[in-house]
Amino acid sequence: MKNKVAVVILNWNGKFFLEKFLPKVISCSQNTQIIVADNCSTDDSIEFVSTQYPNIQIIKNPSNNGFAKGYNQALKQIEAEYYILLNSDVEVTENWISPIIQLMEKDKDIAACQPKILDYNSPHQFEYAGACGGFIDKYAYPFCRGRIFNVIEEDKHQYDEITEVFWATGACMFVKAEAFWQVNGFDDAYFAHMEEIDLCWRMKNIGYKIYVQPKSIVYHVGGGTLHKLSPKKTFLNFRNNLITLTKNSTSSFLFFKIFYRMVLDGVAALKFLVEGSYQHFIAVIKAHFSFYAYLPSTLHKRKQIKKHPNYYPSKSQVFNKNIVFEHFIKGIKTYNDLTF
Repeated sequence: MKNKVAVVILNWNGKFFLEKFLPKVISCSQNTQIIVADNCSTDDSIEFVSTQYPNIQIIKNPSNNGFAKGYNQALKQIEAEYYILLNSDVEVTENWISPIIQLMEKDKDIAACQPKILDYNSPHQFEYAGACGGFIDKYAYPFCRGRIFNVIEEDKHQYDEITEVFWATGACMFVKAEAFWQVNGFDDAYFAHMEEIDLCWRMKNIGYKIYVQPKSIVYHVGGGTLHKLSPKKTFLNFRNNLITLTKNSTSSFLFFKIFYRMVLDGVAALKFLVEGSYQHFIAVIKAHFSFYAYLPSTLHKRKQIKKHPNYYPSKSQVFNKNIVFEHFIKGIKTYNDLTF
């Protein structure tokens, strides 16, 4: 029988986080199916779960293919109306599920929704990966209510209203299963990072909406699998962002946008070089060459997206300016200071 809601935790060598946060997930998610999907861990995290929590279903993926393919492989085996994709390094709170499910039930056009994401180590601050709902600018640079680039706001309840956004964070994403599979799930090529933005963009382009429900609150450690200062993360963010823009942008000036993005990426690479962050400089260069290698398949995917019978490109919740200019040149630091 199909479950209403399934909480799915993707795990890779995450015993420490499972020991720390899984008990709270269980106690705060009563009458909800909880599943640990393992990406071929080499620690004893799965033995820990099966021994300590024998009622939790375990799905074993045959290899570690990252966040995107790992979730795709696992979710194909789960019968539920709604998936809750939950990072293993997230602490949930009481009543974290029902406000979002009630919102999504009330409006069937909502394909994905996230809670308010606060920093586990600084509980009064928003957390980098999602904060209180994600947006992009016209060049596909992502930012959030509560976080623009590396400027992270204190939560003073300034973003407590339910709001339509552009993307919901993969750290804690509630997603309608039907909508997820209508767009064929995550793009396996991403491995990790930006895949949730790509997913939300594709769902929006067939008529769905993305929301944040701040009545639901969770606390995210962040960097549990790949630290934010890792050159690999820099590589994935720069490459995947270019792929996302190329696949999904509805602009007739796409290649101008890509060229402009490459110029800005070049400036970012030079900044890394000047700061002595040589590995990050190299990561940006590698990201661009990898993007070129993926370009034929990316353009093919772009054509396939446009062939969807419900394709109706959406520009809602896109900041129609350059967030790089607004932040670094004009000095705008917070979401509320932006003029949409």
